[in-house]
Amino acid sequence: MSRFLDRMVAQARTGKQTIVLPEGEDPRTLEAAERILADGVANLIILGDAATIEASGRDLGSAALIDPATYRDKGELARQLFELRKAKGMTPEQAAEKVEDPLYLGVMMVKAGIADGMVAGACHSTGDVLRPSLQILKTAPGAKLVSSFFIMSVPDCELGSDGTFLFSDCGLEVQPDAEGLANIAVSSARSWEALMGVEPVVALLSHSTYGSAKNDDSAKVVEAVSIAKDLAPDVKIDGELQLDAAIVEAVGSSKAPGSPVAGKANCLIFPDLDAGNIGYKLVQRLARAEAYGPITQGIAAPVNDLSRGCSASDIYGVVAITCVQCQNRSA
Repeated sequence: MSRFLDRMVAQARTGKQTIVLPEGEDPRTLEAAERILADGVANLIILGDAATIEASGRDLGSAALIDPATYRDKGELARQLFELRKAKGMTPEQAAEKVEDPLYLGVMMVKAGIADGMVAGACHSTGDVLRPSLQILKTAPGAKLVSSFFIMSVPDCELGSDGTFLFSDCGLEVQPDAEGLANIAVSSARSWEALMGVEPVVALLSHSTYGSAKNDDSAKVVEAVSIAKDLAPDVKIDGELQLDAAIVEAVGSSKAPGSPVAGKANCLIFPDLDAGNIGYKLVQRLARAEAYGPITQGIAAPVNDLSRGCSASDIYGVVAITCVQCQNRSA
């Protein structure tokens, strides 16, 4: 494991949280669950067909194994869902149908306090995972939008925070406007501080540094920096900065002299989803970095979405991070 994941696992163990895994029939989920339980990372609720889970042969003895088809409290959670959504036109019959879906059932468990957080997406799309989360949990107080980030751990790298960076948004917001980009930057700073325990240094990236190119795209980033500084005057935020100016001290001091961020950034905010998604995959594949995410920010309770190409190790890591998010929410 990377130093970052070591840190997350150690922190998760200090105050074990209950995480619901609604994809209990997926072999990767069960492999990860066995390891999570053995390492004492989290308490688990695993949703799925009981016979399929038992036939896996995994040692899941301390987990709560719940078959949605026979769950005795499903009716009560359907009633609560109806109360939450009746103003939007949901009927009791529709609510009862929704909680047959393990994703809706898992989110309702988080809403009801049965679980602290949820991790899913190994065999569901991002939309499938986030739709019930936004309908039921909604956005966190003060959050304008839900975005995502990756923690990138780059081996043999002294840049960022000893080779660790936050990249955002790489998974959700396709083309944020200046206000959206500013909110992503501030949310990312808070996420970094909560997970890493060190000061966030936030660079809003562009193809331009301090006006070296003038066009609508760079202007959006400049406006976002101004908004972000007003939203979070306590955070070191700057831009627009090219990537090398953001993370390489010699380049930063040359291109952006006097910047509190240039050459020192550990949180990199990409101008749109194309740049963010391409950027994290380049670093992951070419620099052999470990990529943890996408981790969501801005939902009222921690719900994290996995890539459908994820491994059991990826699920293990995201559960550990989700536990730390839960701890920070309840602190």
